[in-house]
Amino acid sequence: MTALSTADEKQILDWLAGERAAMLGLLEDLVNTDSGSYDKPGVDAVGDLIRSFLDASGIVHETVANDTFGDGIRATVGGGANTTILLMGHRDTVFPKQEASRRPFRIDNGRAYGPGVADMKAGLVMNAFVLAAFQKFGGAPAPLVGLFTADEEIGSPSSRPLIESEARRARAVFNSEPGRPNGNVVSGRKGGVFMRFEVTGKAAHSGANPELGISAIEELARKTVALHALTDRAKGTTVNVGLISGGQTVNTVAPWAKGEIDLRFVTPADRSAAMARIEEIMATSYLAGTSAKLEIAGEFLPLVETPEGKRLFDVYTSCAGELGLKVAGEFTGGCADSGFAANVGAPTLCATGPVGGRAHTPDEYLEVETIVPRAQTLALAVMRVGRA
Repeated sequence: MTALSTADEKQILDWLAGERAAMLGLLEDLVNTDSGSYDKPGVDAVGDLIRSFLDASGIVHETVANDTFGDGIRATVGGGANTTILLMGHRDTVFPKQEASRRPFRIDNGRAYGPGVADMKAGLVMNAFVLAAFQKFGGAPAPLVGLFTADEEIGSPSSRPLIESEARRARAVFNSEPGRPNGNVVSGRKGGVFMRFEVTGKAAHSGANPELGISAIEELARKTVALHALTDRAKGTTVNVGLISGGQTVNTVAPWAKGEIDLRFVTPADRSAAMARIEEIMATSYLAGTSAKLEIAGEFLPLVETPEGKRLFDVYTSCAGELGLKVAGEFTGGCADSGFAANVGAPTLCATGPVGGRAHTPDEYLEVETIVPRAQTLALAVMRVGRA
């Protein structure tokens, strides 16, 4: 705490400092609840834990019901202004059912472990306690909205409209994905398109009359080579066929094959150029008689830093500096919901959550001693950006 902070700021920062044990308690409950993206009951169970905390804190919230994925939760603190400050985070993880029982929450040598501990249940806890601090003491210069969404790990098919709607009226957006292992936040992210394609060939006996067949697997292989050739690392565009399957039996010329494509890009123009080439490859029959179908399964938009986004970054890093934290910005090829917020014009900063690493693996960890300082930094930034 420095002399630059007002009395209002101090009481909020001091209260957050005293809530460390409560934060870790809520985090343990969240981590020990399975919530894979397609596990609606599990994602909603995490939502119930968050709603219980919001209720206990006197925070108004509403549920945005969804029949397929987890329900959305929208919490509000304060009111009256047309613009808001938006705190975002997702409840889903990439892990299957029973993962929490196999690897329950634990703390070892200053690091917390468990499925989703950093990505991003710690960020949910942080956002919830920051909302509670402003509910308790006031001091927010604009209404706060907290979104606790359900399906980011699969491209936010249900949450994207909710995020975009809230971001359109936000003066600032903080997405509490995990802080980078070096403590940095993310000021830019690639966009991503996830696609499925299926190739149709013609079956034939591979020993008796292979000349009568047309191999869908060979066609898929040729398309894969062409797709991978679209990668331009200097530009930041990558194309990867990450899954393939196909064929009928080992002694049959394959009548079908299918694959899944991951496209990453830096700017919308890069996306357009890459998608045009991918569609051209799908329309090309490298083996006469084959055909292919392509569909988009999910998509993330890029987080491109704007002048307004840079000002938000400067406010945040200044606040971190006052609290003794050294925080810089960095660019990453990973995708997140922050791109949806930024692309509707909201100044957006990502990875403001507690620091962690090795997400999506059994080795995922959270640096326990960052949860309070990152919550304090977010709270201070909320107060400062509102005044700006």
